[in-house]
Amino acid sequence: MPNNPDSCGLTQNAPTRRSFLKWSGIAAGTSTLVASSTNLGMPGSGPAAAADGLADADATFWSACIVNCGSRCPLRLQVKDGVVARVLPDNTGDDTLMNRNIRGCVRGRNMRQRIYNPDRIKKPLKRVDGSKRSEGKFEEISWEEAIDLVAEKLQYTYDNYGPEAIFKAYGTGVWNAHLAYSGGWPRLFNLMGGQLGYYGNYSYFQVSQITKYFYGAADEQPSNSIEDSIANSKLLVLWGNNPQETRMSGGGVTYTTAMAKKAGVKIIVVDPRYSDSASVLADEWIALRPGTDAALVAGMIHVMLDEGLHDQDFLDKYCIGFDEDHMPDDAPKNASYRAYIEGKGSDGIEKTPEWAAEITGVPANQIRKFAREIAQAKPANITQGWGPQRHANGENQVLSIYLLACVTGNVGLPGGGTGGRDGYYWPVTFSMDDAENPVETAISVYTWADAVDRGPEMTAKRDGVRGKDKLDTGIKFLLLYGSNMASSQHGDINRTREVLDDESKCEFVLGMDNQMTASMKMCDLVLPDTTTSERWDMVPNEYTGDLAYEIMCEKAIDPLYESRPALEVTAAIAEKLGIGEEFSGDKKTTEDWARELQAANHEENDFIPDFDELREVGVYRYTDPNGPYVGLKDFREDPEANPLETPSGKIEIYSSQLAELAATWEFDEDLLGDRITALPEYVATWEGAEEALASAEYPLQCISHHYKQRVHSTYGNLSFNKEAHPQKVWINSLDASDRGIENGDQVQVFNDRGRTQSQAFVTSRIAPGVISVPQGAWVEFDDQGVDLGGAANVLTSWNPTPVGKGNAQHTALVQIEKAD
Repeated sequence: MPNNPDSCGLTQNAPTRRSFLKWSGIAAGTSTLVASSTNLGMPGSGPAAAADGLADADATFWSACIVNCGSRCPLRLQVKDGVVARVLPDNTGDDTLMNRNIRGCVRGRNMRQRIYNPDRIKKPLKRVDGSKRSEGKFEEISWEEAIDLVAEKLQYTYDNYGPEAIFKAYGTGVWNAHLAYSGGWPRLFNLMGGQLGYYGNYSYFQVSQITKYFYGAADEQPSNSIEDSIANSKLLVLWGNNPQETRMSGGGVTYTTAMAKKAGVKIIVVDPRYSDSASVLADEWIALRPGTDAALVAGMIHVMLDEGLHDQDFLDKYCIGFDEDHMPDDAPKNASYRAYIEGKGSDGIEKTPEWAAEITGVPANQIRKFAREIAQAKPANITQGWGPQRHANGENQVLSIYLLACVTGNVGLPGGGTGGRDGYYWPVTFSMDDAENPVETAISVYTWADAVDRGPEMTAKRDGVRGKDKLDTGIKFLLLYGSNMASSQHGDINRTREVLDDESKCEFVLGMDNQMTASMKMCDLVLPDTTTSERWDMVPNEYTGDLAYEIMCEKAIDPLYESRPALEVTAAIAEKLGIGEEFSGDKKTTEDWARELQAANHEENDFIPDFDELREVGVYRYTDPNGPYVGLKDFREDPEANPLETPSGKIEIYSSQLAELAATWEFDEDLLGDRITALPEYVATWEGAEEALASAEYPLQCISHHYKQRVHSTYGNLSFNKEAHPQKVWINSLDASDRGIENGDQVQVFNDRGRTQSQAFVTSRIAPGVISVPQGAWVEFDDQGVDLGGAANVLTSWNPTPVGKGNAQHTALVQIEKAD
């Protein structure tokens, strides 16, 4: 992902740009690399917000909601008598597009319930000797004992197994805060000798691993920004993209997509579920079966070829692999995408709209209409969210949507796009230095549980191990820091808990959090972390479009109970291990770390305020001087001077690299669809649409949408949030009627992996044959092993995707019935 202003936005033609700036509230010709006048002079505490909050508050402090929804929103914490008494939103902007108020949503605004929650971890907790991890039995110990124990277990693991046995699990509870995201843990491990690394993330794993084979980008290739679409697009397609729920704050793209609709841009939503984005924004809803997006794209491109609606000039000049005249030398005959569509490829099937309709559930006439709309809207921005890629064929799903942008010739044009996620300007500020990891070995972020269970069996060609041919050891020391992976966010919760209960595999599980989550209950030692309100930090935005910003997080109150900031804890462990000076120098406080880091940010980019200036403004906004982001604009203008990082320098619709992987990697023959294709073909998979239609036992496809109650699992224990948005299983009215289920009934969703219970939401807002269990709910197992919390990952599997070895957590077949 870009983190350099020179690699992000690209200039549009001047007249359009001037009118857009005037419309969006930025004066033409004014430098955008300065804070708005509404920011400058804003006190960081005290009188800053008293007028719209508690008049008798002792002070008002800047803070932020830092969990991983893709946004970051400032909060103003009003403190009275040492207690956070009220949480206020940002008040430093206005209602113009590029200086908008960055208002927190209901999740972040309920921060007081997180700070003062009964689930707060108050003291260090050690698992009771002789108890199983899944029993969650603990006794309180002192901080001195806890630090001694961590140091002892770390040193033992390094001495007996080496650094590849040390692993920090992925987690998003402290996501992207400049200091808290690391908390010093990677730095500690790296200075001790290193750790087993991971690549990818649970959010957009398949996107991040497959894009290099198509566009050459190392991580993802964003489409044009929504701000660009407001000014230039005739059509905006939200393909599996649901900003009104996933990024529903002022920091997210909720505001910009709403502005696109207000500006008259036609919006089409493709999703198995009639999401809030479809309800609020869409002129049309395309409801397809989960995991069938590549089939829908193939049927649409058949229409375009049949009616001459495709952009052959673009395909000839910028791409290889679309037709037989533009193929790499090593490709076999009839291996082009056009041959695949026309039935001349290896499967011999013509990909007509009727063929696509049978697979996707979208009527053939609607497929034809949709194809014509996209092909004839000049320009159109097709932006895919991260739902389509979380399937067993997720990599092909990603590439097929990229391909649709290419076939319609929209890549690199203002108002067009690449088919990736809506574009953004990545912040220029940096996080703390974690030191260099001397260990080159890395695994897929989704295969950590496999590395616990069968580490020495994992290889490069079968399991995606990188840096060496195979692992020599399994994970023996597991850190869960701000992470709920052990009993919530990872697939197949029951299997994951069972593996972690075996102490001969992972010998020590260390947790650090501020809430006693189900994953913390699986640990051998739990350390009480502070909340953002109890420590210093700075927070950048992330996927928020063309507006970038940085938020000051002040220490508003003293740490509650015996909680400590992670940076102070890791520094103490480093001191115990004899590397204290190397870790933090002269025993820096968290505020010292924050001041030092912000000074470096200011030195690197002098328009970024220093620490005290950031306290004054609270939120510092800045934008790319090149204007709204247009993906691959330089490549479109001159592909010879600006080649892509693919072997050919062009967009590779047929990838010889993928063909090589398909021929040399090892796959599970028992898993339908566990294979790699050189083209963005539709691949039927295990527990996919075809198996659902043929199954009597588990005939429903289960997906799990992001939910307004929480961000992943964060905030999932807050009573106000649960009251406003209780956990509900979405089920189509036809499927509910067949099972005697009525709206509001308690139902159980189950398969061979587990059983979970919650309330039914009977609706026509989801495709027949599909249910959706909102992801991130906290598990509550009863004596029979039934989860009463409604957690989707009781139902999902560990089976990874074929290329990236990522999380296919939208691929699961289930049955549903009324609860007793």
